[in-house]
This record gives sequence, C-alpha cells and structure tokens, in this order.
Amino acid sequence: MTCALRTPFTKGGKGGLKDTAAADLLVHALKSLISRSKIDPSLVEDVAVGSVLPPGGGATEFRAAALVAGFPESTAVKALNRQCSSGLQACVDIANAIRSGMIEIGVGSGVESMTSQYGPGAVTEFSELLESHPEAKNCKVPMGVLSEQMAKDRSISRKDQDAFAASSYQKALKAQQAGKFDEEIEPLTNVKFVDPKTDEEKTITVAKDDGIRDGITAESLAKIKPAFAKDGSIHAGNASQISDGAAAVLLMKRSTAERLGQRIIGKFVSSSVVGVKPLLMGVGPWKAIPVALQKAGIGKDDVDIYEINEAFASQCVWCERELGLDETKVCISFLNKSSEFYANSRHRSIPMEAPSLLDILWEAQERGKYPHYSVSLDGQARKSALRVCV
Repeated sequence: MTCALRTPFTKGGKGGLKDTAAADLLVHALKSLISRSKIDPSLVEDVAVGSVLPPGGGATEFRAAALVAGFPESTAVKALNRQCSSGLQACVDIANAIRSGMIEIGVGSGVESMTSQYGPGAVTEFSELLESHPEAKNCKVPMGVLSEQMAKDRSISRKDQDAFAASSYQKALKAQQAGKFDEEIEPLTNVKFVDPKTDEEKTITVAKDDGIRDGITAESLAKIKPAFAKDGSIHAGNASQISDGAAAVLLMKRSTAERLGQRIIGKFVSSSVVGVKPLLMGVGPWKAIPVALQKAGIGKDDVDIYEINEAFASQCVWCERELGLDETKVCISFLNKSSEFYANSRHRSIPMEAPSLLDILWEAQERGKYPHYSVSLDGQARKSALRVCV
C-alpha cells in the first residue's frame, strides 16, 4: 500500500455531503489519490469499488467516475458488495489480483451516499422459497433487532455498552483535535449544500468528519431511550450513525513501488472470511480474527492494534471479551463504527472499512507494527484482515 485517503464522513440526511452524489464522492477520492501519489493513472490496471446501496450495483456509475477522475479507458473498474465489508473486500481483491500476477497496480475503494440510497428500498423482499427455510429467513432480520437479542442472550449490559461507546467518542474527539485524521482526509471545496432548516442553497467546504461529538459520557448516553425494544440496551448513542463518504487505497508490488519511487505505508498480509449464523452476525470477529492470525503465522498478543468495526457497541464488547484481547489495543483512536458513525448496508455503510483501514494504518505507524482490522457483514459473516505497517 503506497497511498490511502478518504473524504470527510458526514451525517446522512443533514451533514455537509448530503447533497453530493455517491459517484461524485468517488470521483473526489480517486482524483485525490492520483494527485497525492503522483501515480501515472495509465499504470493502474484495475479499480475495485465496494458499495452496498447503489442502484444497479454501481458498476456503470463507478466506471464513469473513474474516467472523470482521470483514469484512462484501459483501466478496468468493478463494483462489489459484501455488505459491511465491501470496501475492505475491494482492497483484498486488488491485493490478491496483484499476488496472483493478474495485475501489477490497482486501487481498492469504497463509497456510499446513505442520504440518497439508504431506506426500505435497500432491502429485498424474500420469495416463498427463501421464507420457507428456517435459517435462510433469518437473513433479513434487522440488525438492530438481532443485536438487541444477542446482547440479552450473551449478558452484555447497557452499562458496558455505554461505557465502550463513550470511550470511543472520546478517543475519536481526542484524535480529531490532535489532527490525527488530517493526513488521511482530502477536503472537498465548492460543495453544494441545502440547509435542511431554511432550504437555502449555499456552497461550503467540507474538511472534517461531523459525527464526532464533544461531551459524550457514559452518564449522558444512559439517558437515551432504547431504539429496538422498550427494555432494550441499544440506542442511538451506542450504535452507528448513517454516513456519506468515500475512500481509496493504492496497492502494488513492493518492487513496483520501489521502481516508481512510491512511499510504502503498509503491507497486506492475510485475510479471512467466516460465516456464522445470521442471528449471531455480531460474533463474527470472534470467528474470523483467529483465522486471519493463523494465516499470518502470529498470535493475538503479537498484534499491537485491533480495530473491530461494528454497528453496535454490544458486538465489540462481547468479541473483545471472548477473544481475550487487551482493551488498550482495541479501537485506539478511530472513528469506531460501534459507537458512532461508520456506515454500511442496512446498518450504516461506506465500505468505510476502507477509511477505517486508513485510520489504523496511520495509528500503527506511530504505535506498532501489526494492525488488525475486522468488520461485520450484515446477516451472514465476518471479514477480517491483517496489515503490517512498515
């Protein structure tokens, strides 16, 4: 990995990017990647774009976005959807294509406009055949509902969820104030924005994530009403917001990077994907992380930073406990989906594993050698990947 960047992430429906189309966000990320890396775009053979919600799968508009960004017609483009891990899968697909010799240079990316594409229409109605299968029909149970039940079944208290969520807010705020996200963010200028209160149209600059809140504590979160059950523990404060944004990562062989004078910021080592019961989607990291570590030939204690990117704090809390991870190594300073604002699929989306990957890359360069990233897949499985910072 020689270059990685993202747009700011803003609140769906009210944030600074709510009036910007998903493909336009992707154009900005890809164009910025070319500019920052100074890569000759004609050398890039394939661009993989992870996205959950775009009509038609996004293939047509993403190809158009790549052309607008400056890639020539010889650069291939594909869209892919592995739910919440779509952006991560895009990076893995490119890495594997390079490893196999199919390509030498590629881009893994992710994008989503949940403002314009998230809602009831994003969920497909099941046929009678699918509904007749007792396990298959569970795939469409809303994530909030199944996560609420999981929290009860696994004895994950609201107190613990709120404490984890509050800590994540505080870490994100501290990181933002220290400028830790600045290097990975490419601001957008001349952005069209319609004020939701006055309907006034204006032009703004979007340079920072707007989902990070100051003053969040476990005590303040304890006052929020449950979202999925009257006696529930999951609410807007310990679950992810919906977001708009995009990210991109440039990958190539080490020998190619050295020949082109590209700065090497990380190395893809291993990845795993493991299926779990649909109603237990949140236990995925517990299954997938050990597999990725085994493939890499290291133990859990060899890893310096873990990013378990979940839609709900309950899932992070349980997986951290069951894996026996050192809590000081988990979600160190990132915009952790579990407490605040990721975005992907039915919960919150942006193949923003791509951006979260950026967070963990920059942090690992300061604090350690082995960052590990894990992300949930709505209703089915877990994607996990190991990166080494060099």
